[in-house]
Amino acid sequence: MLGFVSEGWFTEDSHNQAMRFGDLPEWATELSNSIRKAVILGDHVSESTDLAMSNGGTKPCLLPSNILWREPLFDQLIVNVYRPGEGICAHVDLMRFEDGIAVVSLESSCVMHFTQVERISDIVEAGERHPLIGKIPVLLTPGSLVLMSGEARYLWKHEINRKPGIQMWEGQELVQDRRISITLRKLCQVD
Repeated sequence: MLGFVSEGWFTEDSHNQAMRFGDLPEWATELSNSIRKAVILGDHVSESTDLAMSNGGTKPCLLPSNILWREPLFDQLIVNVYRPGEGICAHVDLMRFEDGIAVVSLESSCVMHFTQVERISDIVEAGERHPLIGKIPVLLTPGSLVLMSGEARYLWKHEINRKPGIQMWEGQELVQDRRISITLRKLCQVD
């Protein structure tokens, strides 16, 4: 966390967002490398999880190999500071970014909700109606890493509604303090 603090981006209360494109600061490159290592070495994947085999086919991996081994892994950074009650509306990240997005959540716990994108082709397939799944809550504690690729990247919206009474986990309202989000993405190449 000291990396982006030393950037001097948030010296005033009115400053709540910073973006970098292209060459990332050293701390962000180190964070990217740490994410890659965590994906490669992590034993946190459930055997029942349907994930791509990105590490030589020996065990499931959180990112497909074409994303995991691209260089650089990420070339766009956004850091957001959220005060209690502030969050993000449901969205799919812009198509100007390639597949494979990483989000690191810091300082305050929150619940991120995932909701299927509503498209006719998602609802009706070959004449059969498929019900949409409701919101799926995911608890993010300080230091949590969220990786989105494939369907999670393109077919699911994500949001964090931090209005009072909304941030609930296991029947308890979460205490809301300042929350920092670091999002790493890769810009699509323009030919």
